[in-house]
Amino acid sequence: MIELAVEDLHLTYGDNPVLKGVSMNLKRGEVVSLLGPSGSGKTTLLRAVAGLEKPTSGAIIIGKSRVYNGTPRSEIPAEERNLGLVFQSYALWPHKTVFDNVAYPLKLRKVAAREITERVENVLAQLGLGHLGKRHPHQLSGGQQQRVAIGRALVYNPPVILLDEPLSNLDARLREEARVFLRELIIRLGLSALMVTHDQNEAMAISDRILLLNNGKIEQQGTPQEMYDAPQTLFSAEFMGSNNRLPGKVTGIRDGKAYIQGNGWGLWGMAGAGLQVGQPGVAVIRVERVILADGPGENQLALPLLTSMYLGDRREYLFRTPGDDIAIRAYGHALCDPQHCWLSFPEQQLWIFPQP
Repeated sequence: MIELAVEDLHLTYGDNPVLKGVSMNLKRGEVVSLLGPSGSGKTTLLRAVAGLEKPTSGAIIIGKSRVYNGTPRSEIPAEERNLGLVFQSYALWPHKTVFDNVAYPLKLRKVAAREITERVENVLAQLGLGHLGKRHPHQLSGGQQQRVAIGRALVYNPPVILLDEPLSNLDARLREEARVFLRELIIRLGLSALMVTHDQNEAMAISDRILLLNNGKIEQQGTPQEMYDAPQTLFSAEFMGSNNRLPGKVTGIRDGKAYIQGNGWGLWGMAGAGLQVGQPGVAVIRVERVILADGPGENQLALPLLTSMYLGDRREYLFRTPGDDIAIRAYGHALCDPQHCWLSFPEQQLWIFPQP
């Protein structure tokens, strides 16, 4: 069952179009992340769904209720959409206790006091905050404040919870712990969640599907594995993962593959849409997909090692092509001969797109 549907949504600030015909849906029990660079429209889309921004045209449907319709124009205000919303800043009441912060939405809905106590205590227990109900936000850690904000969004059982970069205020270590907790919580409670993030690792860890936005449009959408392993455009390929980028000229295309050449090098890879022989192209390959080979072979480059960096579980090696000075990175553990390194580029893992 679809809990949320957005149909051909447009939103303009003055003369500046921010959303340019976005369509998406969110199924019951599914987590969808809106991913993209700053200015791509992801937060604007989330705020439009919440009722905090006014679209220009299109439609937004929550369950069976059309909460926004562009033609004829009609709109249900934010407070009547019954959505859970977790802000980036958490937006906790500093003078209220943890219990009262979580209970606030129920009090607004005039729920009976006994039921409020029961529901708040149940939510706090699920979030591991049962012993902190009498504390104030300033007495909590960042991770605990984040859980209180989530509890406040969950306490009235909304059909959809909206998360606006919910982990961005946490440090790196807490962030990793929090995303594991958040994914586990979403699965355990069977939540339907729409989350904004600029962190691809966060999106891949938590989401069932990712919508990658670029300049107000959906560039590509799919499961985390599809987004990472099968990019459809140069933007999608470069936005996901840590990559090597090799610009050159496309000199051959056959059987869905293309050959790209630079100054003193050439490689076969998967041909992207619209690629033509003779045009400039860009080859992209994930850093971890470059293989340090023992000797010469197909689709390889022989390059001297420039430098290496120790990363704990592996080393990162840096090479440069001699002709056009392109930096190429690879991961590994040990090099037999730093002066004569063979780098293998698997054809299925090297994507070649038209140069924009």
